[in-house]
Parts: sequence; C-alpha cells; structure tokens
Amino acid sequence: MSRKYCHVPKVVIIGAGFVGTAFAYSLMIRGVVSEIVLIDVDRRRAEGEAMDLNHGISFVRPVRVWAGDYPDCENADIIVITAGLAQKPGQSRLDLVNSNVEIFKQIIPKVTAYNRTGILLIATNPVDLMTYVALKLSGFPPNRVIGSGTILDTSRLRFLLGEKLAVDPRNVHAYIIGEHGDSEVPAWSLATVAGTKLRDHIAIYSRELNDSYLNEMFEEVKNAAYRIIELKGRTNYAIGLGLSTIVESIIRNENAILTVSTLLTGYHGVDDICLSVPTIVNFDGVRETLKLPLTAEEIAKFQGSALALKEIVKTLPI
Repeated sequence: MSRKYCHVPKVVIIGAGFVGTAFAYSLMIRGVVSEIVLIDVDRRRAEGEAMDLNHGISFVRPVRVWAGDYPDCENADIIVITAGLAQKPGQSRLDLVNSNVEIFKQIIPKVTAYNRTGILLIATNPVDLMTYVALKLSGFPPNRVIGSGTILDTSRLRFLLGEKLAVDPRNVHAYIIGEHGDSEVPAWSLATVAGTKLRDHIAIYSRELNDSYLNEMFEEVKNAAYRIIELKGRTNYAIGLGLSTIVESIIRNENAILTVSTLLTGYHGVDDICLSVPTIVNFDGVRETLKLPLTAEEIAKFQGSALALKEIVKTLPI
C-alpha cells in the first residue's frame, strides 16, 4: 500500500529528549496522526515518555504511542530526527556540527534499512547542515528531506512585530530566510500587515517603529535561542509546535507555505546547500520553493549565508 492511501498516519521520532517529547506532546494534542513511535538510545527514557503520554490518551483523539526501535520506521509517513548533542550556553549551532554528523552516520542507515518511502524531517542543529547531511547519507530525493529551518525564527519575528503593533501575530506576514543561525536574513522588504507593506503600515500607525528599532528586533530574534538557553538550559516548546505544524501540513496535504530548510538549486545564485525560504509543503514533502523578489541587499546577505555554510560542508566527513 502506498503512503498516499495509508489511513493510519504514522510518525517516528528519533530522540526522546526535550525537543522530541515536546513535539510528541504537541502532535498528540493536535490529533494529526494515529501512531507515534519514540526511539532513543536510552530505551528506558523512551519507555517512560511513552507511558507518560499514554496516560493522557483519554483526553485527546485516539492515538497509539509506544517506545520502539528502528524496525518500527517501516511504513512510517514521516521520520523526525531530533537526536543529537544539545546547544550549550555560549555555544553556536555551528559548533555542534562535527559531533552531530557522526551521530547521523549511525542513525540514517538504520532508518533507510527499514524505510525508503517516507519523509525525513530534521530538527537537529545546526539544522541546515544536518538536513544536507541527511540528504546525502539517505539518498532520498530532495523533496523528501526537510529541515525545520527558520520556521521558529519566522514565528519569533511575527510574535515581536505583533506585540509591538498590537495585532495578532497570525496576521503579520514576515519571513526570516537563510541559515537558522547567526547569518539568517530578515526579508523586511516583503513584510506585510493586512496586505500593507510593513514600512507603510508603520508610517501610518506606528511612527516610533523606525529602522533602528527593526534592527534591534531582528537581533532579538537572532539571539533568542541563546537567551532562552541561558535562562532555562534549552529551547523545546516552540520548536515542538513548529515541527507539528510541518507534520500537519504534510499529513493533511495542506500546501502550506513554511520557511523550512531544503536543498536549493538556482535560487538567487545559490546552489547545492540547504537553506530556508518560503516553501510549499504538502503530502510529497516539498512541492516547490517560492522565489522571493528580494532587494539587492537581501540577496547579498542571503548569498553570504549560503557561502558560510558551504565552506563548512567542504570540511564534513560525508
């Protein structure tokens, strides 16, 4: 039976740490899938997390949750990888890359031994590089290897703009593109509120929101993870919600536009690297990337983001 006609959507989560379990919890509450499998190097932890989640099943839509192993990847619609070393205070996402590449070299072959038709969704940092690594190690077509990318950065930006403008963040349309990290780029030229360009909206309603303030807001977005890690040791809730949003778009064939990380080809001069741009996501994974009419300055920054990651790719043992 093909994935398209499977009536029991199944998601496997590899990594039952803080991100993986926050994602599982969000997925369970949304009622998007019928089966959730937790796989972790610490089997006892995965069993405990599955037990805890199962005790709440009477409060949500029917779902089966269990601690499994790699053979349970068979017939899964989506395999989500959150496993890897976590970012520590003062550490950049790029600092994690070599250690997490070695972890992926153990994980990916075990996944593909049992599943070659599903979609790989990567949340491990540095997510753009790890998405590229997963693509190369798995041999999957590019449309079926997706990184969580800047979906969280974009949400952070919309939250801050909504808070400042006193409007629902869901009615703010603004994107962070490029790397999920220090070289990410705010696409200010395309930001809108109620169909009005952000700068025009500001001129009418929020004159105090000047370019200097917008730059400060972007710095807050870019450094949000560092601040949260400093305060509580990790980020997990918002990315868990973001991952469940991606999964929901895939399972329900929504054709949602999300800033996920995917392999780019001929995108404003960028090739053969995974970066985030607004992307149509549906049952097939990536349907297409939307080529944004960026300003010359935004294109230059985006190309700089790509170049920074491509230099690191050259050093990776894949």
